[in-house]
Amino acid sequence: MKNNNFNLMHPRDQIILIINRIYRNGLTTTSGGNLSIIDEEGKIWITPSAVDKGSLTPRDIICLHPDGRVEGPHKPSSELPFHKAIYEIRPDLRAVVHAHPPALVSFSIVRQVPDTKVIPQAQQVCGPIGYARYSLPGSAALGKAIASQFRQGYNAVIMENHGTVVGGHNLIDAYERFEALEFCGRTLINSKALGEPRFLNDSQLEAFDAQIPRDLPELEEVVFASDEKEIRAEICRMVRRACDQGLMMSTYGTASVRWRGNDFLITPTNVTRWNISLDDIVQVRDGRREPGKIPSRSVWLHQEIYRKNPQVNAVILTQPSYLMAFGATHEKLDVKTIPESWIFLQEVPNLPFGAQFAGKADIPDLVAQNVSAVIINNDAVVVVGKSLLQAFDRLEVAEFSAKSLCMGKAIGDFFPIGDHEIEELKRAFF
Repeated sequence: MKNNNFNLMHPRDQIILIINRIYRNGLTTTSGGNLSIIDEEGKIWITPSAVDKGSLTPRDIICLHPDGRVEGPHKPSSELPFHKAIYEIRPDLRAVVHAHPPALVSFSIVRQVPDTKVIPQAQQVCGPIGYARYSLPGSAALGKAIASQFRQGYNAVIMENHGTVVGGHNLIDAYERFEALEFCGRTLINSKALGEPRFLNDSQLEAFDAQIPRDLPELEEVVFASDEKEIRAEICRMVRRACDQGLMMSTYGTASVRWRGNDFLITPTNVTRWNISLDDIVQVRDGRREPGKIPSRSVWLHQEIYRKNPQVNAVILTQPSYLMAFGATHEKLDVKTIPESWIFLQEVPNLPFGAQFAGKADIPDLVAQNVSAVIINNDAVVVVGKSLLQAFDRLEVAEFSAKSLCMGKAIGDFFPIGDHEIEELKRAFF
């Protein structure tokens, strides 16, 4: 969803849309968490207290007027005091999300703060993370503790033995920060099953930022042929599906599909992935972009993969949390787990951070050697296919394999399929 369209929705509807997404994705419980928006008149719109988060409707949302008058059929959230405290201390923030997502609760109960420099997007979206000492839920003391962290400039805070609270310039901004922080937490926790995560330095983060292709020349004329329109719809469907399955998040995930020759269509930069629209998709033709749109920062990589690999018709670049555990630790993903994993993937090499940057040929060259998936350390996984569905299937298999390996570490040593069994698979399937 484009932020402009979202911001035209009534605060009640904005809150319902986001709380539904949070609840459906398992990031809060029936009774846990609360969201709020402060509007241009100073009214605070907030979720109610003790009402099922899985069945909220717009009429359930409470409005607190500046004069203290409360409008709505329920009591406002018991955590209203810290929402008010944040708005008072940070007038630049217009929305607050508080919930108890599992990974961030884990950090809160071991009294640690996740290091967001494990993945560029986490650092970009979240920045440094504050920490608020424990106080009674709903108390003025808790509001004061949280507000003191926001006063220092933090936009996201771990609440000791409680959960997290984040702020944003609007509710989409707050939700994206919340989601990215939980992703960061999951990646770090999953990494611990494999070893010790490694982190990016400031120069690496700056190099990543510089990859946004603002200087890609624009097309003078855009052709919207029937087959082009069909590809747009296919990309939108698959990106939304990836978000629903936790394979992409709001702020990161790129998909492209070859159109004609080496021309292709690709997802844009800085558009919320889970509600991406046909109009958001960017046409890239003859090395030029659709006017007025900025394609994914990885557009050069997609272009080179298509140029060097005529057998490839789709590319996905994303950050599922279990695959990123291997990317964060720089550990190799051994896909000799079950027959399906090896048949679909065979080899998933690790490449250093920056291998996806413009001018680097490593990934296109590996694809030319029949490699279908690559992990870029501390960044992403790149998956290719003859079709977008095949690329997506390979992505699912890779993430399931990574998840199985991370979970298996908790119960014993990993025993891969042996060489004899691999030879049998080769004879049977290749």
